[in-house]
This record gives sequence, C-alpha cells and structure tokens, in this order.
Amino acid sequence: MSGFSLRSYVFIDRMQPQSASHVAATCQGDVPVAGMSELFIEVAPGNEIFRVMDVALKAADVRPALQIVEREFGLLEVHAASQADVLASGQAVLDHLGLAERDRVKPEIASTQFVTNVSPYQAQLINKWRKGSLLMSGSSLFVLEVAPAAYATLAANEAEKVANITVVEVRAVGRFGRVFLSGSESEVQSARDAAVAALEQVEGGS
Repeated sequence: MSGFSLRSYVFIDRMQPQSASHVAATCQGDVPVAGMSELFIEVAPGNEIFRVMDVALKAADVRPALQIVEREFGLLEVHAASQADVLASGQAVLDHLGLAERDRVKPEIASTQFVTNVSPYQAQLINKWRKGSLLMSGSSLFVLEVAPAAYATLAANEAEKVANITVVEVRAVGRFGRVFLSGSESEVQSARDAAVAALEQVEGGS
C-alpha cells in the first residue's frame, strides 16, 4: 500500500479508572469502563482508518469508542472485557495490512515538563479546556508530549497504575499527543517515571 504508515499500535491490557473515564467522556462511540482491554491504531493516510475499523470489528467481539480522521492521520479505538478478543481484533488488522506489531512507529518523547506548586491562575487556564479532572492549585503537574499521538493513552494508563495521581487531560489526536497529570510531587514523579518507561519499552521503527 503506497505511502501507508502504521503510526501507532497501542494495546492496553487493563484500563485504569481515570483513563477509562477520560476515553468515555470524549468518545463518540461505545463507552469503555475500567478493567477492559483496549487497542488504539493510528494510520496514515487518514482515510485508511475506515477499512481498518471494518476489519477490526468483524474479526472479534470488540466495540468501538473512536473513529477519527483529521488532516493527516486516522485513529481508532476498540475495547472489550476480554483481552483475547482485543488481541484477535488487532491481529486481524495486522494480517490485513501484511504487517507485524514491530512495524509501527516507535514513540518519541518530544518534551516533558514538571511544574511544582502550580499557580492558581495557571490551574484555571488549564481547567478551561481539560476533559479530565480539575487541576488544583498548589499541586504538581507533569506534561508529556509524544509522537505519534496515540501513545499518549498508554503513557497515561501506565502512570495511573503505579501512582496516586489525577488525570487532567489526555490528547491523543494529531501530530503530537499530550498527557497532563497532577498530584503530590512524589506521586507525580512516580507517574512521570512510569509513563516515560512505558514509552521507551515500545518496539517499533522510525
């Protein structure tokens, strides 16, 4: 397929409560809940996502939360209570494309920011557009920017597994994805380390 790119292939084994709630609050399709498994696939050109979604849904008992086409890329999310169904759906997509999971683009962290004792004014600015929980003044804030964008979902979910943090926002569409996490300084540091480690462990090409 000329010019095709498997930008992201992100399997999440067990959705954490806040991460699942964020997807549910922002999706246009079926609502996932905590404990489910899910798969994000991002492709270029964007229109290819329609055929990819068709293959994913027909291959296994999965439900779709997202099917988005923007300027350059297409993104989908499917989920199920069964990890096996989600994996089978993903494998069917890979087989259809003639690719393996390792043929995805490896995530690249573009930047990380760590802010302690957030100003109440900055907190209010972020709260104006966040879709997750409120950012409270005086807390610490970690912001991660990653490409391809869909990997932001993995970073947020893995951070929530290990730390008592608040998921303020996850943006997984476009050229760059962004994750905003808040909490105490020590918990946010733990979340940062888990998010970065999860991305660094993803195998893929350039």
